[in-house]
Amino acid sequence: MTAPDTDTEPRLALDPARTALVLVDLMDRIVGLPLEPRKGTDVLLAAEELARVFRAAGALVVLIRVERSGAVEQPPGSGLVAGLAADGDLEIVKRTIGGFQGTGLDERLRERGITTLVLGGIATNLGVESTARAAGDLGYDLVFVEPAMSAFTAAEHEASVRLDFPRLGTVVGVGDVRFTAA
Repeated sequence: MTAPDTDTEPRLALDPARTALVLVDLMDRIVGLPLEPRKGTDVLLAAEELARVFRAAGALVVLIRVERSGAVEQPPGSGLVAGLAADGDLEIVKRTIGGFQGTGLDERLRERGITTLVLGGIATNLGVESTARAAGDLGYDLVFVEPAMSAFTAAEHEASVRLDFPRLGTVVGVGDVRFTAA
């Protein structure tokens, strides 16, 4: 039996100038859906904490929301959850499952020198995973904050977090996200 890891060093040492927090579909109409393994409001709390950490470090926060293509009027609750966005954040509107296709997100990240994306949002296996797969194909380093995600079923969430995400990047908790000293 091995001794438990008592190392107090953070699991990550991110460069705030090259890292962005990417939060997917944190909109009232999505956060309010029945989700597992945690409620949308719990995902939102974790995402808000991450956003505070990123903003305090001077790192970019990207908020992605979906709009229905061709719809004259979007369904109620289609904006970001009130209070989530702050000055300096980048808001991206997508019309597909992932956040890259047709949004200009890659160009906007590259012009800022971003090389690492820290991801969270709803649903784990849909918007988050689709955005992550495209980001991986584009060469970004990926970090997945498990408590900042949920899906329509616990099994869907677990499949992404336990099977897919470790192949694409690093899966961590909220407290594991730290920045290097300037």
